[in-house]
Order: sequence, then C-alpha cells, then structure tokens
Amino acid sequence: MSTTHTFGGKAIEVRAPTRADIPALAAFAAAMPAHDLLFLARDIRQPKVLDAWLGNQESGQIASLIAIDGDAVVATVAALSDRYSWSPHVWDIRLLVGPTMRNKGLGRYLLDAAVTAATAAGATKLTARMTPDQAGAITLFEECGFRAEALLNGQVRDADGTMHDLAVLAMDPQRQAARREAFGD
Repeated sequence: MSTTHTFGGKAIEVRAPTRADIPALAAFAAAMPAHDLLFLARDIRQPKVLDAWLGNQESGQIASLIAIDGDAVVATVAALSDRYSWSPHVWDIRLLVGPTMRNKGLGRYLLDAAVTAATAAGATKLTARMTPDQAGAITLFEECGFRAEALLNGQVRDADGTMHDLAVLAMDPQRQAARREAFGD
C-alpha cells in the first residue's frame, strides 16, 4: 500500500520496497555518508545485501518501508526479528534518512510506522543502534520512548579501519503505549 505525505514541502511517497526499487535503493545507499551506515549489521551498498533484504521483505521476515521523492529513495526503515533465536520478541529498528530530508518529520513518521508494525507482529521489546555521535538520531528515538541501554565499545570498524562505539537504545512498546495513555505524552 502506498501513501503520500508532505515533509519539508515535498510530496513523499511511502510504501514497501520491491525488487524494482533495488537500483534506487543502491543509489540511496551509495549517496549516504559512510558514517551513517555503521550501525547497520550489513553494508546495504552491497548488491547481495539489497537482494537479501528484499527477499526477507517478500517472505515477511522484515517489515520495511521506503520514502520516495520522485524516483529517488530518500529514507528507509526496517523492523526485523530473528524468529528462530532465543529472542523472537525483540525487534530491531533500522532507520536511515538522507541528509536532505532530515529534521522534516519524515524520520519520526517512519519510526512510528516501524514501531506500530513491530508491535502488531508481537514485539515486546524494540532496539535501535547508532553511533553515539549521531545526536539527531538519538534525540528522535528518545523522543519516541527509546532509552539508552548499552554502549558497545569498538563494535564497528569503518572502511579506514577506525573503530567506533555503538549505542543501543531500547523500548518496551506496550509500556510506552500505557505511558502515553496515562500521561498524554
């Protein structure tokens, strides 16, 4: 299902990705600052990773959305869980918003949609990872009810070999919904 919303004065289409979107997703990933990709478990600039992502989307293992401006992908969000692990109730949220669409409400919209989809699929805990210097992303997730849970020192290595820490934020969506109902925030 496709919907169109206005963010930053632009009409942005939001929908699930399909295999036809692989070239636009590849262009989006290639244009992202490399540092913004460090929190992802896999490098989405790699064609085999995009292929696996869309395969998992088709099989229902990942719930994801893309945001499109014209023909260009400008943001993505994915909610995923390893249903065969000891923690199938934990869903990871991965949000990427291109630099030109930040601070326009698109990230919040996509994050809310991912939280809703994961909760509907049975998530009782949500996590998100980012480098500690991504202040805007941390603020967005905290405003949506996520809280710092861990700092993983030297968890990722960039292309230059520099080690970076990863901050892990988490949320209990049922508790957050009850809080919003009780306190209206």
